[in-house]
Amino acid sequence: MSNKVGLSEDRPLGFIGLGVMGEPMCRNLARCSGRSVIAFDQDSAPLNRLTKIGVLAAKTVQEVGAAEIVFLSLPNGDAVSAVCFGKEGLLSQLDAGSTLVDLGTSPVALTREIALLAMERSVAFADAPVARTRAAAEAGTLSIMVGAAASIYTRLEPLLRHMGEDITHCGDVGAGQTVKIMNNMVLFQTVSALAEALHIARRSGVEPQVLFETLAKGSADSFALRNHGMKALLPEIFPTLAFSARYALKDNDYALALAEVAGVKAEGAELVARRLQETIDAGYGDDYFPVLSRLLS
Repeated sequence: MSNKVGLSEDRPLGFIGLGVMGEPMCRNLARCSGRSVIAFDQDSAPLNRLTKIGVLAAKTVQEVGAAEIVFLSLPNGDAVSAVCFGKEGLLSQLDAGSTLVDLGTSPVALTREIALLAMERSVAFADAPVARTRAAAEAGTLSIMVGAAASIYTRLEPLLRHMGEDITHCGDVGAGQTVKIMNNMVLFQTVSALAEALHIARRSGVEPQVLFETLAKGSADSFALRNHGMKALLPEIFPTLAFSARYALKDNDYALALAEVAGVKAEGAELVARRLQETIDAGYGDDYFPVLSRLLS
């Protein structure tokens, strides 16, 4: 039997990757979709928590291949490659007519390579990277940027709405990743600029809180100011269970790779790359990425 969006109710949904963002996304999908969900992660702890709400725990990636739609929430392109490719890889396990969705941030070239191999197996593919915080993942209020054919987007959009509130069809395969990578590139540069402004103001006799509160009333206001600025830079809170400097450098490198292909000299992204690498070298690689501010003090 099929439901109104053309999805089978007999086959489960699959979810691979239950980290900081993946676990709450999988939980919302299981609670809100009305579908059975089978999930896998190398760490048994999030699997054990999710089984308490009815999620089925897979012992291997291959077991998830029986799902109609498989969502990936993995830390980087290397992890996506490791899961998808090879004789025992996910792509070799998915049945014709299945759909694979990458919710993580991956290189655009890799995304298009996976989509091509999936098409050869009659498997649909969409890149749907997410943005915002773990709190947004828990609340189901993420921003999700989708790259897929229109027909695939139409089928996936109701499921994505269980995990996010702002779902944008950015174009064909690769467009979601491109928009997400550009989003992060702009965010990193904004946070870097805010860190500069904070230290300049402090050394000029202005309290950083006064600076940020005033910026929020004018043309320099931004999501980054109100979140990364007010909640991290100002109180100097850089937790480890957040988007780390290592992850930020990875995404910034994806932006630089896109810039090179496009023939654009991205000097702002190059500066951020240097600062993030210096932050990692200083021992802050696992801390929330606005920690780059410490190298300016």
